[in-house]
Amino acid sequence: MRILLLGGTAFLSHATATEAVRRGHEVTCLARGSAPAPEGVRFVRGDRDEPDGLAPVRGQRWDAVVDVSRQPGQVRRAVAELDTPHWVFVSTANVYALPEEGSAGTPPTETDPLLEPLEADVMSTMEEYGPAKVACEQAVTAQMTRQGGTATLVRAGLIGGPGDESGRVGYWPWRFAHPSGPDVLVPDDPDFPVAFVDVRDLASWLVHAAEQRLDGALNATGPVVPLAELLEAARAVAGAQVPARPAPPARLAELGVHPWMGPRSLPLWIDDPALRSFAALDTTRARAAGLRTRPVDQTLRDTLAWEETRQTPRAAGLTDEEEQEIREALDARA
Repeated sequence: MRILLLGGTAFLSHATATEAVRRGHEVTCLARGSAPAPEGVRFVRGDRDEPDGLAPVRGQRWDAVVDVSRQPGQVRRAVAELDTPHWVFVSTANVYALPEEGSAGTPPTETDPLLEPLEADVMSTMEEYGPAKVACEQAVTAQMTRQGGTATLVRAGLIGGPGDESGRVGYWPWRFAHPSGPDVLVPDDPDFPVAFVDVRDLASWLVHAAEQRLDGALNATGPVVPLAELLEAARAVAGAQVPARPAPPARLAELGVHPWMGPRSLPLWIDDPALRSFAALDTTRARAAGLRTRPVDQTLRDTLAWEETRQTPRAAGLTDEEEQEIREALDARA
């Protein structure tokens, strides 16, 4: 197959290009070149923010196009200008509308209500991420339907694995491997459902979607495990002797600890009943269509190995100083 990958130099798109080459496909990556392209691909420099950014790849017939953009304007231009019978668009679980207030929430399915699409071509803040991806989905579906083609809309959950700069999945095995004291602070919410998909598994399935021309929206994430099980797996792969120290969510909030992601956070967990099952996507359709995901401990082990070589600051979790400060505050209250 002749596959055009719009991107191809960072995390998921890099893994997808690598997998497509491994399977023997002819892969072209159009990107700005902010990171090296994988070996074996044809790299074409192009900036999709420019009106004529797709000129180097227009006028050619592609067996499939794989797109990871979050900007509706980029996607609208691409589906209108490029010639292909199949489009693979990497969307997100963030397209789903939040459960009604007071609802405990259930894992989203592909038929659940979506957010209103973003009308603008460019999202201005991350608060517009979900609506922007909805607009991208609609642009892909409308254009491919008009020209008699097909489209895979991959509504991905949290993506982790080696190379994940966000540090959300990598924080826990890294923290157990590098404790700041006699224990590791964790949320006291052992049954919280955690799910993420290994970047390598998602990349493999994206290539499969292109090969099989899977049509329609499909949720994609990995196995759902309780937070306590994930933390124990992280401790095991780190070979750590220190125990986890559960802290009440309300007390963590008082001490300025944020959930899910970002600085001064405890990742992969959300203290919000409405979002409790939001990451645990219903992946029945995707698994029937060939999605295969590895066990959680394999991803944690490989991610820890990558974390030990990290060259950039971790964007999630607690620093040593923050964890020590919070531990002291918990001890003082006790």
